[in-house]
Amino acid sequence: MPAERFPQAQCRGGWRASSAAWPYLGEPDPDATIEWRELALPGRDLPVRTYRPTSTAATRTDLPLVIHVHGGGFVGTAAQCDWTNSHLATHLPAVVVSVEHRLVDPGNPLAHAAADGWDVLEHVLQHAAEWGVDPARTAVFGESFGALITALTAIRAREAGLRLAAQILVNPALDVTATMYDYPSITEYAYTPSRALPVLKLLQRLAIPPSTEARAVSPLHADNLSALAPALVLVPTHDALADHGRRYAERLEKAGTPVHLTEYPGARHAFLTLPGVEPQAEAARTEIREFLRAALALRVG
Repeated sequence: MPAERFPQAQCRGGWRASSAAWPYLGEPDPDATIEWRELALPGRDLPVRTYRPTSTAATRTDLPLVIHVHGGGFVGTAAQCDWTNSHLATHLPAVVVSVEHRLVDPGNPLAHAAADGWDVLEHVLQHAAEWGVDPARTAVFGESFGALITALTAIRAREAGLRLAAQILVNPALDVTATMYDYPSITEYAYTPSRALPVLKLLQRLAIPPSTEARAVSPLHADNLSALAPALVLVPTHDALADHGRRYAERLEKAGTPVHLTEYPGARHAFLTLPGVEPQAEAARTEIREFLRAALALRVG
């Protein structure tokens, strides 16, 4: 698609999609076709960044589908995740659709971003033949703020009767209520290795207007976490949000939802998006690929 059709997405993702960023964000898989597309969703048009294998698998009409949501709730872009998503597309193989959700600001609360995640999933599944995907092999995958949207999507899918094959939550933020900061990891890593606490407080102010019921968009406070898609939760230990992921994995297990928790000692928040500076990113990407490969091998439904 021509760049000028998506000025907001290009502005946010231009440098992060360029080769200048590769020493930090990683080089995309050369065997993946990466494109921006624009989806006509209820009440708005929304860009998504798509990843497909360029090989003969690209001609298949039954590839698994992975809906991805990037992190960086008020500064992020799908383009920052090209390294992970392009490799997943080629090595699963699968069609990966990364949601360029509305960033939170005073006019766009978390509910809008969550609606973007759900509506993209619904749109692609309703047009599965056009996208060349098998609706019965669908997974959702998110990082940080995107993992919050992904967890909400997995809960909504269960309520809608949609069976997902898997959900993957990487360094997830899962509580935006007043208890968001009541975790030991928040205290320990509030200002090191980065100034996480001020960023989280700003995110909370933007995401949760005074009239919003924060529990409704906080998966850690969900009343029922049973019968959800099997989950992989990846937690970097040097991260203020580490305990969000740990506690959520505990709640999923207690509710009977299959879950696997992996901790990456010494890794920092957003480590998966920084393979050039975070040595454990490669291992995490491999774990995600193998988890998805097993989950998407069988049809569900």
